[in-house]
Amino acid sequence: MSPAHGTALVTGASSGIGESFARQLAADGYDLVLVARDARRLDALAHHLADEYGLEAVPLPADLSTDAGCAVVEERLRSKRAPVDLLVNNAGVTLNTPFLRSTATDETRLLQVNVHAVMRLTLAALPGMAQRRGGDVINVSSIAGFGVTMPGSTYPASKAWVTSFSESVAASVRPYGVRVMALCPGYTRTELHQRAGIDMSRTPAWMWLEADAVVQAALRDLRRGRVVSVPDWRYKLAAFALRHLPRSVLRLAARDTRGQVSSTAAG
Repeated sequence: MSPAHGTALVTGASSGIGESFARQLAADGYDLVLVARDARRLDALAHHLADEYGLEAVPLPADLSTDAGCAVVEERLRSKRAPVDLLVNNAGVTLNTPFLRSTATDETRLLQVNVHAVMRLTLAALPGMAQRRGGDVINVSSIAGFGVTMPGSTYPASKAWVTSFSESVAASVRPYGVRVMALCPGYTRTELHQRAGIDMSRTPAWMWLEADAVVQAALRDLRRGRVVSVPDWRYKLAAFALRHLPRSVLRLAARDTRGQVSSTAAG
């Protein structure tokens, strides 16, 4: 990464992992384009970072669950006059409803944000990066995407797509000097669960990660050329188990699961 005078676009930037990305990239010298639904919080963060670091921080309010919201961000990513050097697809949502009691509207919104928006924004950014022979994309996925974690939850399935998509696209753009990485954290202290109405009070304290530590690990792994980043040794072990244990064992363990492993930050 070129830490000075580059531009980074971060979705879900108003809180959690997205806000941490914005702060750490600002400290590294990146100009910022910050995307989220909450225009007020986004504007406050952009002004604060611009003042603190003497850089350009542009708020770009957009609801990525809609075609119109995605189109606004796509247009910015395709700009040749002010190219984006680093895209962080961090916006994500989860549901507090098992699939059998869910609605098509809610499930479609989850897929729009977690899958459809990631695909559209990545596709908007990569051609220009390939043409310029440089650029980076970080797609925030989850440890949940590696295996069965919570019966009836479609969140892990959406994150499995993000990880697989990132690995595939990374191989296709590597010859152009472009890096794509899936970031797969475990439980991280963000507003995701609160917004979904999920009670996480019984989750042991030792299982929680801090957003700043997750982002530090992600940027370090990106510099190292990793295609999949799993912060923290505890979740590296969990990822190994989820990937290599027999699926029958995972399904049996999941029957007694009462919490949902999810860690991205909603926009």
